[in-house]
Amino acid sequence: MNWYVIYTKPKWEKKVADKLQQLGIECYCPLITQVKQWSDRKKKIEVPLFNSYVFVQIADSERSSVFQVAGVIRYLFWLGKPAIVKDEEINIIKTNLKAPNISDVSVSTLQVGDKIKLESGAFSNQSAIVQEVSNNYYILVLETLGCVLKIKYK
Repeated sequence: MNWYVIYTKPKWEKKVADKLQQLGIECYCPLITQVKQWSDRKKKIEVPLFNSYVFVQIADSERSSVFQVAGVIRYLFWLGKPAIVKDEEINIIKTNLKAPNISDVSVSTLQVGDKIKLESGAFSNQSAIVQEVSNNYYILVLETLGCVLKIKYK
C-alpha cells in the first residue's frame, strides 16, 4: 500500500487524522510542539508540521473512502497523478521529529522575490533572487555573476 497526501480544511489536520484512525485507515499527521504567547500567558501546543496535509496509507482501490471524513478536501496531485510518498520518507520524518535536540521546525516554500544562498553545486555560496517558480524548475538571478540560473527538479 502506498502513502498518499490528503489536503484538509485549514486547522482540521488533527481532527481528520483522528477520524481516519477511527475508520481504521492508517494515517500520519506529523506534529511539533510550539510555545504560543497570548497577552496573559504562554502555552505549549502541538501543531501540524505541514499545514492542511495528512498522510494516509491506503490501497489504491480504497482511496475514495477518505472522503467519508469531514474536513478532507482532496488528494494532493503531482504531475497529474495522486502524490505518492515513499515509506522511507515517512520514516525519516518520524525519526527526525523524535530527535531530542530539535527546538524549532518550520516548512516553507520558495516564493518569487526571496533571497537565497546556494549551498551546493557549481554556484555554492552564491546569493540569488528567486525570479520564477514552476512545477518542475526554479529560475534564479545571480546578481554577483550577472546571470540567470534555471534549476530543474523532479
